[in-house]
Formats: sequence, structure tokens, C-alpha cells
Amino acid sequence: MASSLLRGLMKSSKLALSATSTRRLSLVSTQISEHTAKWMQDTSKKSLLEQINKVPSIKVEDRIVACEGDTNPALGHPIEYICLDKDEPAICKYCGLRYYQDHHH
Repeated sequence: MASSLLRGLMKSSKLALSATSTRRLSLVSTQISEHTAKWMQDTSKKSLLEQINKVPSIKVEDRIVACEGDTNPALGHPIEYICLDKDEPAICKYCGLRYYQDHHH
């Protein structure tokens, strides 16, 4: 008898949880879409790519550079080793910083 009572309680709690979680998910998705719509309408803010492109390319003397994203390791990203053999600037895949090799001929 106790086991059937326990099964009944578990079944009713699962139904209650699924209904409330569905309600919470729909509320969250509505909030996200409203936030995204507000952000997309505001043209005064520059996009992330526009902000990154404003940073000048970094001149490096070596063939390989190690990009950490920031001088403070807590604020940076995993070390990315970038080869600078090509003529055009190489871009860090994490932060978008551009590096080019200063050739001494």
C-alpha cells in the first residue's frame, strides 16, 4: 500500500513539474526574443565585429605569436598560437585580434 501511495505521489509531482517547467520555458523564450528585438533595433550600438575591426593590427617580429586575449589570464582566453607566414594579417579565432609579421629585409 505504501508503495502504491509513493508511486501516485511521484506521478502527480512529475505532471506538476512538467507543466510548470513548460510555462517557465515559454516565459524565458519570450523574454529572450524581446531582448533580441530591442538589441537589433538599436542602430546606435556598434556590432562586435565593428568594434574588433577598430583595433589596429599588432606588429610582431617573430613568425609565431601566442595570443592570450588579455594580459590578465583571468580575463583572457586559452593560448592560441598563430603562424604569421602569410602576407595578410592572421586573426585570433577567440578574440579577433589581428597580427602581422614585421619583415626586416
